[in-house]
Amino acid sequence: MDFGRKHDSVSTTLSPPPPAPPRVILSPCAACKILRRRCVENCVLAPYFPPTDPLKFTIAHRVFGASNIIKLLQELPENQRADAVNSMVYEANARLRDPIYGCTGVICHLQNQISQLQADLAKAQAEILNMQCQNASLSELTSKPTLATQNGQENNMLDQENSNFFVDDGNLGVSWGSPWTF
Repeated sequence: MDFGRKHDSVSTTLSPPPPAPPRVILSPCAACKILRRRCVENCVLAPYFPPTDPLKFTIAHRVFGASNIIKLLQELPENQRADAVNSMVYEANARLRDPIYGCTGVICHLQNQISQLQADLAKAQAEILNMQCQNASLSELTSKPTLATQNGQENNMLDQENSNFFVDDGNLGVSWGSPWTF
């Protein structure tokens, strides 16, 4: 179909298509949104700063800066990047809460708590041991009188049997008392 245009001579060899520009993601990651830049398909920050959690990047950005975060992530293997981002966000949170000590202050506080809890645990274990010893002593004391009363009852039965043992042949059926009683 010729629409009245003149055709220039076209070569029959196919040239490769021009390189495609980086594909733009429809919803930019939180980092690109905050930095007001276009979020490309291979954005280093996109997997770790989703658009639904902009505060995560904001906190890390305040303390470390975007260029340092990008540089750190590019230097790490991909399997370590998520942990690095979580660590940066945690450290940034700690630094914002305590500008002087940051994570060190949190670590010292947790170590003090551990020491206090260990002391409380040792005290509780000592109290338990003390109560167990008291319980054993009480049960030993309460079991001894029971043995004494049992021994006393056995002695009474033996006394009754022995008292029947001394019988006067002249008085059949009459029992004598114990020879030691007057």
